[in-house]
Amino acid sequence: MTPQPGGTAPILELVDVGKSFGDLRVIERVSLAVPSGQALGVVGPNGAGKSTLLNVIAGQERASRGSVHLDGADVTRRSPDERCRLGIGRSYQIPRPFTHLTVFENALVAAQYGGRLRGKAAQAAALDALAVAGLLPASNVPSGQLPLLGRKRMEMARALATQPRLLLLDEIAGGLTEAEADELVGTISSLKRTGINIIWIEHVVKALVQVVDRLVCLASGVLIKDGAPDEVLKSEEVLRVYLGSELE
Repeated sequence: MTPQPGGTAPILELVDVGKSFGDLRVIERVSLAVPSGQALGVVGPNGAGKSTLLNVIAGQERASRGSVHLDGADVTRRSPDERCRLGIGRSYQIPRPFTHLTVFENALVAAQYGGRLRGKAAQAAALDALAVAGLLPASNVPSGQLPLLGRKRMEMARALATQPRLLLLDEIAGGLTEAEADELVGTISSLKRTGINIIWIEHVVKALVQVVDRLVCLASGVLIKDGAPDEVLKSEEVLRVYLGSELE
């Protein structure tokens, strides 16, 4: 582990992490530290291993090699629910609401089962999450009736209801109009100002760079660039990986 200035461990550190599915290597020896208070963006072409990387951090997939550390503690063998209780919240690229439940009930389930809260504490966490995500007016709406932007906000609210310290966002702006993406950027920017750590995978780079402090690029499972957003996006290696087709 590499201590940060002042002796504080990074909130998240990946040490030589790899992930294979049989003979297919999806992530290759990724080492990465995320200091407390930082918003990190992750870009890369389709098939680069970005979502798999989030899965390894959140525990849906176990690393084939290397280790995952949260606040200096090794969580590599911890289950997804244990990591959630330790402070990792996760949204999904394709929203997964309980469509038969209301928006509030979805957030309440997350607070109860992800955050292990009960009674008024769970209700308060659910309402706070909906307020932050901009869904409080839709609390009593069946989640299956939400438009795409609402479902994206629902994903964020459910993750927030677990009261995470590290929030993982997987292409949350994908499929939205430019105006809708701008709305979501405003919400995530406000969230960042509360001090929560964010790791955000996104193909809508214009949205991403409005929020993140730092950018990394994955290609074929390899971390090829890490630095300030402008520096990464101007990198010849990053531009070559994208071939000008996706990066704007």
